[in-house]
Amino acid sequence: MSEIPKILDGRVAVVTGASRGIGKGIALELGAAGATVYVTGRSTTTGHLPGTVHATAAEITDLGGTGVAVVCDHHDDAAVQALFARVREEHGRLDVLVNNVYNSPSAARWLGRKFWEVPPKAWDETFDIGVRSHYVASVFAAPLLIEAGGLIVNVSSPGAVRYMHNAVYGVGKTALDRLTADLAHDLAETEVTAVSIWPGIVDTELLQLVPADDQGRRLVTLPGEGTFDLAAAETPRFPGRAVVALAADAKRRARTGKAWRVADLAEEYGFTDLDGRIPRAD
Repeated sequence: MSEIPKILDGRVAVVTGASRGIGKGIALELGAAGATVYVTGRSTTTGHLPGTVHATAAEITDLGGTGVAVVCDHHDDAAVQALFARVREEHGRLDVLVNNVYNSPSAARWLGRKFWEVPPKAWDETFDIGVRSHYVASVFAAPLLIEAGGLIVNVSSPGAVRYMHNAVYGVGKTALDRLTADLAHDLAETEVTAVSIWPGIVDTELLQLVPADDQGRRLVTLPGEGTFDLAAAETPRFPGRAVVALAADAKRRARTGKAWRVADLAEEYGFTDLDGRIPRAD
């Protein structure tokens, strides 16, 4: 395999919730492109799901970037503020912020449930880590990003515009895309770009627990949405390649304030998933 061009050499990024899943995939791609990547998360030991912030940071370094593990609970505003103070102290710049942290195992409990079957605490869990944490990180990152003319990427979903999973999920993703639009509005007189990205179905560590059937297929059924063959899913590295493409695009400000499907960005920028496909399962 040929060496990946270090098109982000010298850039500094923060990816929240990068112990595993989409966040890890994004962090690895930023590292492979040469960036220094601060990865946050609460996981310091493996449990039901594999992955820790330290393991992700080590893989980033192995790929040619510089991985920095930061154990951080995104419920703790002071810890988030300290993260960006550390970035300023150690590098004096921030080029990319990826707001990805999300409690997927918790949200999975309520898939396919009618709203009256989803307890109010699910709303709080979704909005606290799925929306508020993205706002908090953006607040503390903004001065650094403005200085660098950087990029904010909020990891969202097509659930912002159509029914997916349950009412709480959809409202949360709609709120996140509205946050993207309003961040872009407030940043209009700067060089900072703020976008949402919409991955499709991503074969994360959580979905990798789905067993194969007697025909060797790994099928996942989402109540009310259908059954999906995970062979058609994208890897977590695919949205990572979208973030790298955006970070390297000198004309990215034309995209600010909007949500972009990862598959559409792949076609426009000319990247593929690890197997050479452009997956469109969502």
